[in-house]
Amino acid sequence: MSALDEKYAFATRFIRKLRGGSQPILVEASDGFKYVLKFGNNLQGSNVLFNDAMGTELYRAAGLPVPFWKPLNVTEAFLHRTPGCWLETSKGPLKPTSGLCFGSRYLGRAGVTLWEILPRLSFSRVVNTGDFHLAWLLDICAAHTDNRQAVFEDRVDGIHAVFVDHGHMFSGPDGISVRPNFRASAYLDTRIYERNSKIAETVLNLDVDTLWKRAKQLPIEWLTDMALRSFSECLGVLADAKKLQSIVELIAGFPVKKDQREFLANERQRGFPDWLLRAGIQGA
Repeated sequence: MSALDEKYAFATRFIRKLRGGSQPILVEASDGFKYVLKFGNNLQGSNVLFNDAMGTELYRAAGLPVPFWKPLNVTEAFLHRTPGCWLETSKGPLKPTSGLCFGSRYLGRAGVTLWEILPRLSFSRVVNTGDFHLAWLLDICAAHTDNRQAVFEDRVDGIHAVFVDHGHMFSGPDGISVRPNFRASAYLDTRIYERNSKIAETVLNLDVDTLWKRAKQLPIEWLTDMALRSFSECLGVLADAKKLQSIVELIAGFPVKKDQREFLANERQRGFPDWLLRAGIQGA
């Protein structure tokens, strides 16, 4: 069932801020669940809410694991009593806009360990590594301008990747970014693509007309001209068999091992602190 078939809930309790350029927050909602919430006037761009919603819908339509989402209503009263959720700017705190915001169901729950960054030696325990190729295909079609993000649920039967944070899909948060190189939207550690790499066997049978109808059902304030235009371009690529085949061949021929030296150099430069490798999801 799509989130668009569900009635929105109200943000009732601010829990804490999360990492990320859009400055998401963790809240509890009136339906009893916790959500990662993004505001409409986030500092990344006006298309973030649309992108997150329809990126999630697109992934779900393709059979990829994504969190449940729904619009969350943030009231003026909530914002006034929780100044800790306000956006941080160079000029000081900025009050978020009230109204319908994007809410992604928080994945943390009892009995399941979450990892945001997975050590390479654990890749062999990921049961759905093949999903990363399909995700990459979708991201290229959607002109995703950032690395693909996922969190990992450590369950009894193995580690399951769940794809999160679609705010940079459809030509980026502002909708005007130049279509990036196909590597831009790959998962940061490209060694995840070593297994199950026969993406040519994947067949997409997406109902693009239904996806377009879903997009038009989003809150009216999320429907910017650039968001709709970029999403329409994505659907056009997905409906073009020749373009899809060329992308499939591009991904299938990607030399993963060739880039390991570059990857390790980038990791040293990024200098991930040790606390990032702890169990637990820190951001969206």
